[in-house]
Amino acid sequence: MTALLPWEYGVIALLFIWGGFVRSGLGFGGAVLTLPFLLLIRDEPLLFLPIISVHLLFFSGLTVWQAHRADARQGRAVSTINWEFLRYALPLMIVPKLIGVAGVITLPGSLVTGFIFCTVTLYALSYIWGRPFKSNSARIDAIFLMIGGYVSGVSLIAAPLVVPVAASRVSKEQLRDTLFVLWFVLVGLKLLAFIATGVDLQWAQHFWLLPCAAIGHVLGLKFHAYSLRADTQLFFRYLGFALLMVSIAGLARFWMSWSAA
Repeated sequence: MTALLPWEYGVIALLFIWGGFVRSGLGFGGAVLTLPFLLLIRDEPLLFLPIISVHLLFFSGLTVWQAHRADARQGRAVSTINWEFLRYALPLMIVPKLIGVAGVITLPGSLVTGFIFCTVTLYALSYIWGRPFKSNSARIDAIFLMIGGYVSGVSLIAAPLVVPVAASRVSKEQLRDTLFVLWFVLVGLKLLAFIATGVDLQWAQHFWLLPCAAIGHVLGLKFHAYSLRADTQLFFRYLGFALLMVSIAGLARFWMSWSAA
């Protein structure tokens, strides 16, 4: 990450603050709401994806550890992590995840991207309007999780498919930390693939970008605490707006790549 202008470094720093805020505030969207804008500065996904992956592992692990300590200290009977959902989701996602990591393309990338973000837009609008979609079908949920695992393997945008399924099965108090554990496992596999294939993890850039992400992380924790105090309908409206932003960012990137082709 050299030969950038000073203002470009400043914008990158702000984007990592924004990514940290979204990640800790909602538990998802940190990558997909940041990466499209980073690529406008330097169109090299492998330049930024390792940095985002390391940040996600560090801050998700830290947040879950802190929540576990708080549960133990206060003697809470209910954990902030829904292990039952993880036992259901991970077996469905691991194999498609590995297929995606290995680069076995089963569908055209443009078709997968368009399908994902169009579907998520419908989910987002249903939350904003106060009528969240629930499939009421274990088969549809399983299909979404498997596709999410595959998409997570080839990119870092599994959240749009996984979050609606998780939100219908996990309480709002457990949603963020449950997603953090799920992302930790999936992104850990992705990072191992980067290491195995010799991708530069950009360790030198972590010295100044990690503090930027930390600022956003702290602000996001405050927002998350506020969202939990709000009523359930308001929480899901926040969730809907966040999903809509994810969809718009993803569709914008899809349109730019399609136009360039």
